[in-house]
Amino acid sequence: MKNTFLKSTIILLIGGFITKILGMIIKIVTNRLLGSVGLGIYMLITPTFMLLITIAQLGFPIAISKLVAEEKFNNKNLVFSIIPFSLIINLLIMITLIFLSKYIGLNLLHERRTIRALKSIGFVLPFISISSILRGYFFGKQKMIPHIVSNITEDIIRLITLIIGIPMFLKHGIEVAVSFIVMSNIISELTSIFVLFIFLPKNFKIKKDDLIPKKSNIKNILGISIPTTSSRIIGNIGYFLEPVIITYFLLRYGYSNNYIVNEYGIINGYVMPILLLPSFFTLAISQALIPIVSKAYSNNNIKYTKKKIRQAIIFSMIIGIPSTLIFFLIPELPLKLVYNTTKGISYMKFLAPICLLYYFQTPLSSSLQAMGYSKDSLKGTLLGVSTKIITLIIGCNLKIGLWGLIISTSINIIIVTLYDYTKIKKYLKKTSNEVYIS
Repeated sequence: MKNTFLKSTIILLIGGFITKILGMIIKIVTNRLLGSVGLGIYMLITPTFMLLITIAQLGFPIAISKLVAEEKFNNKNLVFSIIPFSLIINLLIMITLIFLSKYIGLNLLHERRTIRALKSIGFVLPFISISSILRGYFFGKQKMIPHIVSNITEDIIRLITLIIGIPMFLKHGIEVAVSFIVMSNIISELTSIFVLFIFLPKNFKIKKDDLIPKKSNIKNILGISIPTTSSRIIGNIGYFLEPVIITYFLLRYGYSNNYIVNEYGIINGYVMPILLLPSFFTLAISQALIPIVSKAYSNNNIKYTKKKIRQAIIFSMIIGIPSTLIFFLIPELPLKLVYNTTKGISYMKFLAPICLLYYFQTPLSSSLQAMGYSKDSLKGTLLGVSTKIITLIIGCNLKIGLWGLIISTSINIIIVTLYDYTKIKKYLKKTSNEVYIS
């Protein structure tokens, strides 16, 4: 058990590095083929997409991972009990989207060209949900190779699909091309599901009893997933409201629709992806941390729990500090290198020091959830999102363009990170007078 966390983290870091490079290539190809207008349209629907993914998954991957790691249940039945439940949720979302996409596009996002892509989201969600549930199983087993291989294969297929497909669909209009980008997830997620099935052990025999959903297993999963996903849903609701608030107030104050689409595209298409590059390291650390902390904490091994959380924070610091210095001192270098642009330099310089805190936020939040304090994580997210929405509205009314978004995002990161930090410190101090996180 001593080397499991480090081994899992290293595997995830190596795999994460490869998938992040592939992900960046995908973004570069997409951004250059679509152009700033197409990128802006895609960025407008992204918050809706992320919110619906969170609702569709309902925290099942984390719950599955936690329960499988505890080794107290029939793991096969855990998976097969929740898949039908998940598909019903996805079907309801799909039907809802078909009827509401026009309203969201015209009345909330104020952009007609988003309607087709919004409808497409519903067809993608079931594939994403099943893929994530299978990943949760492998994480619980602390088998990271299947996750890495499926991610790499998925990204390669997605890249090929986009390179071939975007130019073809652009001939039919920018909105058709954006819709295709959304739908391409079906092909990539199917690839991922196929790869994950290949990695199931040879002695993985499915019996009839494994396929019959059990209420007790569903109840156990929901008991973990609902508090966990509530935090993510609240965060994604805030993200969903972001373009709604921005377009409503800025259009009202005379900003053009083209200005809003372009600037929003620069922030979320160029600046944020660069700033969040180091987060794939912290995400890998967090993914490896969940089953380790969950198992240690459930077995009352508090000393080991503290050690692993402290280790995760140190790793995040080693990665975060050099990245922050580069993004703050020479922001034009990564922007030019990755996207061949210098747009968004001022935004990047402002956000770089704030994002250092964000790199710590992911392992802190994961630790809270793994220790069984999902409600505290939820409260922190709710506090951060509420503050973000209020400051975003104020910023828009101050007529400072998209700087209202930059400032509100910064405040949200600061509040949530500090809240999670103080809560973990408090709970760990309950069992020992030694301070491990300070």
